[in-house]
Amino acid sequence: MSRATGTPRQHAPSALPRLLAARIKGVRRVRRPASPTSPAFDLSYVRSGPRAAVPIVVIPGGPGLGSVLPYRRFRREAAARGLDLIMMEHRGVGLSRADLDGRSLPLSAMRVVDVVDDLAAVLDQEGVERAYISGSSYGSYLAAAFGARHPERVAGMLLDSALQSVADRDAERAMIQELFVDADTRIAAAVRELLEEGSDPRILLGVLRAAYELGGEDLLERLLRQRLHDSHRSTHDDGARRGGSHGSVWTALEAYVDKAESEAHVPGFYEFDLVGAIAFRELGFGPDPDGSPLDPSLTYAPVADRFPRFAGESFDLTSAAAGFDWPIVLLTGTRDLRTPAAVAQRVAATAPDTVLVEIENGHSALESHPLALLHALERLAHGEQERLPAERDLMNALPRRGLVAGLPRLLHAGARWEAALRS
Repeated sequence: MSRATGTPRQHAPSALPRLLAARIKGVRRVRRPASPTSPAFDLSYVRSGPRAAVPIVVIPGGPGLGSVLPYRRFRREAAARGLDLIMMEHRGVGLSRADLDGRSLPLSAMRVVDVVDDLAAVLDQEGVERAYISGSSYGSYLAAAFGARHPERVAGMLLDSALQSVADRDAERAMIQELFVDADTRIAAAVRELLEEGSDPRILLGVLRAAYELGGEDLLERLLRQRLHDSHRSTHDDGARRGGSHGSVWTALEAYVDKAESEAHVPGFYEFDLVGAIAFRELGFGPDPDGSPLDPSLTYAPVADRFPRFAGESFDLTSAAAGFDWPIVLLTGTRDLRTPAAVAQRVAATAPDTVLVEIENGHSALESHPLALLHALERLAHGEQERLPAERDLMNALPRRGLVAGLPRLLHAGARWEAALRS
């Protein structure tokens, strides 16, 4: 298949998202006209909470995450705080996946500039002149791109796990190398041993990243110790060398990271097969190996031949940030390996009116610590964002209720259970 003209493995539009969304109040649509790269289609979005003159737009990450179905609880929490929220279903995903004839949108329709113009169209339909724009991970790229293209419509901005450039991969590589390869720690020593044993670096990095971001050093060290115990005890068994005992937490994480980001398809919740074109064409998700032992550029290598080659970024967000004259809150996690704090620190040093808050968290507070994100949004909407750095401990202590909030407890419990079985 030609990357430029071929058709990647795609899923047909599913009726399930619309059936589920029929039970959700406030789902609306705006007609997006045909263009040289896209047929006409109906873009879905949802608005919730009491109406305000300046609402808050929340953009999830991915690319591939839906907006309408996954964040119902998040919107209820926001409404209880009196926040007027707008969430747009990204083109190519869920309720915004199909053209007017019911066919999936083509890869040519997947471009950042069109996504940010979709958002402007939503605001137009709602009669909204200006809004607070909040984006998480890939959503932070869209938020900043919206600011670069439609600056007159931004009242303020929150960038959660800021991604602002293809070059941000350098910060990701540096943090991974320092933490898992170069450090004089038990974790790094175990990782080096697994690499010497022949572990697949792509899968190994995915497990390390998931365990560390979700559960921290304690969970990761426990899992590594158990993984090496299995390896040393059963070096004659190929299966044990690859992943430990059947059914182990480590093996489950290996299976998860091998498929979750690029292959998983849950209609209305996560759909990468179309929007992956943005990831590869404009965000540089394709493999660009630098020879490091754990190279994050290999994460999406198995599906690289299904999407267009990298053609360059549509926006220079690093330069654009210098002209952002609205208040910006930068929310970053201490354990974020995908968009390390160094990225947010660079934005804070560039944009003129920023507040940087580092919380105890992994990647994307929207997914793993949404109450902390809502607290930051409340402060921003009330012009009180300067109070946030002093409220870091308060934010850390808020209950964890995100899409992945329960996973750390499950992983810790599974690791303790395996340790008990081995004792």
